[in-house]
Amino acid sequence: MKKFIMAAALTLVAGMAQAADPVMGVWKTQVDDGAYAHVNIAGCGTKICGVITRTFNNTGEYKSPNIGKNLLWDMSPNGGGAYSGGKIWQPSTGKEYKSKMALSGDTLNVSGCWGPICKKQVWSRVK
Repeated sequence: MKKFIMAAALTLVAGMAQAADPVMGVWKTQVDDGAYAHVNIAGCGTKICGVITRTFNNTGEYKSPNIGKNLLWDMSPNGGGAYSGGKIWQPSTGKEYKSKMALSGDTLNVSGCWGPICKKQVWSRVK
């Protein structure tokens, strides 16, 4: 019984810590291939994931088939605004990359790497 209570308490504490993670919220990506998105970053299990919630191009908001898809997943917080161990999907190419992020206030530096070659974007907080 003690083990059960301890496990439940640890799960609750881990969930509360994740819920308070400062990276969570809605972020605006940089323009890629003429479009950008709003991504809702939230907890997914013990990791952090981001789902495309809105899409925009040069004519304004539009209904992309990518809405509702994961843009990033399996990200682990490392402390100090650093996140790593995740993957990111580039909708314009359909490719997945190893990813890491660095949070500084309302700016999120996101990179996706394939071997030594990395693509980087700076996202801004929407809310």
